[in-house]
Amino acid sequence: MADQQQTGPTVLTVILNYRTAEMSIQSAEAAVREMEEIAGEIIIVDNNSEDGSEEHMRAEVDARGWAASGRVRVLQSGYNGGFPFGTNHGMRAGLSDGSRPDYCYALNSDAFPDAGAIKVLLSYLEEHRDVGFAGSFIHGDDGVPHETCFRFPSLLNELEGAMSFGPVSRLLKNNAMVLPIPEETGPVDWLAGASLMMRDSVLQKVGLFDETFFLYFDDPDLCRRALKAGWPTIFVRESEVTHIGSVSTGMKTWKRIPTYWLDSRLHYYVKHHSWGVLAMATLIQILGGSFANARAVLQGRKCSKPPRFIRDMVAHDVKVAWQRLMVSKALQAAITKREDKA
Repeated sequence: MADQQQTGPTVLTVILNYRTAEMSIQSAEAAVREMEEIAGEIIIVDNNSEDGSEEHMRAEVDARGWAASGRVRVLQSGYNGGFPFGTNHGMRAGLSDGSRPDYCYALNSDAFPDAGAIKVLLSYLEEHRDVGFAGSFIHGDDGVPHETCFRFPSLLNELEGAMSFGPVSRLLKNNAMVLPIPEETGPVDWLAGASLMMRDSVLQKVGLFDETFFLYFDDPDLCRRALKAGWPTIFVRESEVTHIGSVSTGMKTWKRIPTYWLDSRLHYYVKHHSWGVLAMATLIQILGGSFANARAVLQGRKCSKPPRFIRDMVAHDVKVAWQRLMVSKALQAAITKREDKA
């Protein structure tokens, strides 16, 4: 049961762990500190790490007195279904008394709220009842700001990102996916979910994270659905969070683009646009990426994208499109056969 000394709106903080048990405990420790005057609870979800993470975290939660106070729980998802699956598992659990919180706060296991960070997000959402989600200013442990504010994926920002060419980037500066880090609080299309507070009533209306995504593109998908329903996402500059970044995913050391990233990209474009727009986006990557690769070779520098990025993307999209076409034809043939028999 949540600590009864706090009153006011309730916050359910969800930290997803996958083989980063010690860091998840450190993140929870920061969250416990920052929720001292906030009603609610913290759930650490272990996404089937199978490395002793769950046992270690349960022992730490008990040893620190968090379990006895009802402030922190450890849950096992039972399956590594990715970030949306694991985070949803925690949010669906709700508060330990069976009630829904007023807000759900997704906090990465490698993210540590600075002083006042959670309280600032909560205050902003309480004062701005027309806002759905609010996220923090993210910086590394070296103090360097992280790029976490974005525009929704589009053909124009695919072009700008693929070419990485000064004149094109200047021409498309108002379409680039990555926004300059805002100096003040204000609306953005979407925020990376390292520190994102969500109004629970909005989640109940638009749905939780789409579990078709394993990782990546789930944040813009959720923020896009919320915005379509009239609930914007706000970057709150006064809320600061220290983030190490890419500890669980290993993104910084990718040697090939993971299939789950390609799956997520494809699902996002087909869900929010169409197969035709996906094909155009991939064609842009082929043309723009080829241009960027040629420039890199001529300038004697390493390409910024993982090896075989374009080939892997094209092969993936063609394979999935062909598989779905075959399934569609098989279903249509089955329907026609049944109708003929009838």
